[in-house]
Amino acid sequence: MSTRSLLILPGDGIGPEVMAEVRRIIDWFGETRGLAFEVEEDLVGGAAYDMHGTPLADATMAKAQEVDAVLLGAVGGPKYDDLDFSVKPERGLLRLRKEMDLFANLRPAQCFDALAEFSSLKTEVVAGLDIMIVRELTSGVYFGEPRGIIEDGNERVGINTQRYTESEIARVARSAFELARRRSNRVCSMEKANVMESGVLWRQVVQEVHDAEYPDVELSHMYADAGAMQLTRWPRQFDVIVTDNLFGDLLSDLAAMLTGSLGMLPSASLGAPMANGRPKALYEPVHGSAPDIAGEGKANPCACILSFAMALRYSFDEGAEADRLERAVESVLAKGVRTADLMNAEGRAPASTREMGDAVLAALDASV
Repeated sequence: MSTRSLLILPGDGIGPEVMAEVRRIIDWFGETRGLAFEVEEDLVGGAAYDMHGTPLADATMAKAQEVDAVLLGAVGGPKYDDLDFSVKPERGLLRLRKEMDLFANLRPAQCFDALAEFSSLKTEVVAGLDIMIVRELTSGVYFGEPRGIIEDGNERVGINTQRYTESEIARVARSAFELARRRSNRVCSMEKANVMESGVLWRQVVQEVHDAEYPDVELSHMYADAGAMQLTRWPRQFDVIVTDNLFGDLLSDLAAMLTGSLGMLPSASLGAPMANGRPKALYEPVHGSAPDIAGEGKANPCACILSFAMALRYSFDEGAEADRLERAVESVLAKGVRTADLMNAEGRAPASTREMGDAVLAALDASV
């Protein structure tokens, strides 16, 4: 049996509930498919603050640097709204991303046929949708200096700096091109080269990397605002989209809603290869901590389950097993098993978080 190491950080709100179902899926792969995982669990976000007075303890950060992959549930909640910015739960997640140097955030937007009716767009527009947004995650306006709020004369001024180096752009571009080669071999790079110097450099470097290393991949460029419009007009024109931190934040959330539910969407944040060849990696669902339903068994675990499928594919090179898990989720949805967030018909009881996990496990059993 091949052993792989995972650090699980359930976090806050519904995080522990959805991660409990992922633990059952992990155990299934070990018992049924011979994929053994060494699993350790720890705290992040508000849970870590309650225990340690910090949203991410140094010891937990050290563990994250050592394992093959980190699986995270969700962080945050109204309980922590009045904390100083430096110790808010979200700072734990940002620290993981920054210190692990997870520069490429992969956000798939896939519309399962059974859920096409939940999209805000017409079914014929989103049916079969399968795009990947690659967002640069460790630089740009969220990290650039100078930043802060200063006094200028008789008023306050908020400052954030958009800053990118050639190497930061080039490495995320390579990630997008490599992904495209495993998909439909098309990349669209989005920026604002018409009004931002950082956008001009972004376009230049992406084109240079393409011409020198990936001439077989089809490359197009688009202004990010036009890209947002095109995503809502005809999203299936795209395969892989690569963009900076700010625009990636906005565009990936827009694309998420094309699919109908945040509860279905996973993500991966990848860094440079470690000594064993596997990339530094953090996997997490796109949805938040949903404190209003925490502890009620209403949460949809599918996004967290599908995040583990991404770990199988990108960290452990188990593409066939990732496909197996994704097909299991799809088959459950096709049979009409739905958590409350996916219900649109009266007179039918929604599945609980546990029942959705049971259904996915049953579908996995049926696949072997």
